[in-house]
Amino acid sequence: MDAELVQEMVRSGATSVAGLMATAAWNQASSRIARLFGRGERDEEASAELEVIRAEVLEADGDQEVLADQAAALRNRLRALFRTEPQAAEELFEILAEFAPGRFNKVGGTYIINTIDGNSTVNSDLVIQAGIIHEMRH
Repeated sequence: MDAELVQEMVRSGATSVAGLMATAAWNQASSRIARLFGRGERDEEASAELEVIRAEVLEADGDQEVLADQAAALRNRLRALFRTEPQAAEELFEILAEFAPGRFNKVGGTYIINTIDGNSTVNSDLVIQAGIIHEMRH
């Protein structure tokens, strides 16, 4: 994974993990994400730290400022992790491709991360993302 893609994984990955924490899918994804952060040596500690962040995400009840703070905390952790373990970016990509399908995809050897942030205006807030469109007709 090249440096630019790793930086996008820091940003998009943190936001996606924070969002995943507020869903029922967290129960399935949490052990894999804890293993990612714990690197097999501190998995239980990483799991406990992630549960603290998750509790704050759930208590936020949609408060965007709190959610942004938790995403920032995750960004910092991912940045530090990827600095020492660059292959962890690909591991996170694979986890998120499973739990956030459509946002994280890999086609052949190409990584695809679809990101629209709240600070962007695209066609007056109408966003359409698509892969290859065959026989497009009007």
